[in-house]
Amino acid sequence: MTALPDGPDEGRERVRVWQQALSRSLARVEVKVPEPASWTASLATRRLGFLDMIDETSGPGTVLRNPQAAAADPRRHVLARLQLAGAARVSQDGRVTELSPGSLTFLDLERPFKITLPGPGPQRARTFVVPRPLLGLDEQAVRALTATPVDRSAGGACELLLPMLANIGRAITGVVPSVQDRLARSAAELVATLAADCASRLVADARPATQSLFDRITDSIESTLGDPDLGPQAIADQNGVSLRYLHQLFQRQGTTVGRWIRSRRLDAARRELARPDALRREVSAVAARWGFTSASHFSRAFRETYGISPVQWRTQARAAAHSEQGHGA
Repeated sequence: MTALPDGPDEGRERVRVWQQALSRSLARVEVKVPEPASWTASLATRRLGFLDMIDETSGPGTVLRNPQAAAADPRRHVLARLQLAGAARVSQDGRVTELSPGSLTFLDLERPFKITLPGPGPQRARTFVVPRPLLGLDEQAVRALTATPVDRSAGGACELLLPMLANIGRAITGVVPSVQDRLARSAAELVATLAADCASRLVADARPATQSLFDRITDSIESTLGDPDLGPQAIADQNGVSLRYLHQLFQRQGTTVGRWIRSRRLDAARRELARPDALRREVSAVAARWGFTSASHFSRAFRETYGISPVQWRTQARAAAHSEQGHGA
């Protein structure tokens, strides 16, 4: 059991110790707490054969696994978080799920995630840290599981196994070591069986979910095309996915993140240059408006894509507009 510093002036120290405890037990994370002075938490870790079981109680706050921490961690583990009391909001791979008592979700330590504990009172959760090979699932199945709610209403194995995972800690306490070992193996099997059952139902929908995530990401790109600092890492952070997975999403569409951004910027600039209200606007100003920091680079990219320069395109668009007006008269 991790003991936290006590006293009215030691709130920040309690949060720091809690962050260190979570980073040792789960994975390297950042913790943010709205009111450190009155915030409390406790944590107990138990080794169960191939997996760790962490019981935590804490007040409101946020637990963040950033992309840098995920990329630097050589371990290949999955978290199975079972909410015992209170609420939690868990996000990963572009999905967000609300956990209430008795519900569970999975998180992959290879990618960033966020856990928001809204309060107002304390919450309790039990997290199983499971080596990915123990689950026996491929990458597609694991991605289908992350930040997806699992509760007894799903029926099947979920209805049977979730209460067993909730009671496993109480069952282990006070029994002889030989029985503890058997219960540990059973806990590992329970988590693996639950994951396999959920994945078998979710994996058929994984492709539409992936496409939906791709659509959400491209929509977010469209809304920030004018930002010159827009790039793969910023997009990955904004959408809660790892940089590697972001690149995989675009590769499946036969392109790259960079090519997609450039194509959308060029199309937006092309359409603006053709508008009558942009006839007196400098080409460099239009380029800057859509995220191009170099006018010469914009002109080269424009010519490579459309076969003419931005100035020639605007001249042609203006002539076409006059021609249409003449025919309309």
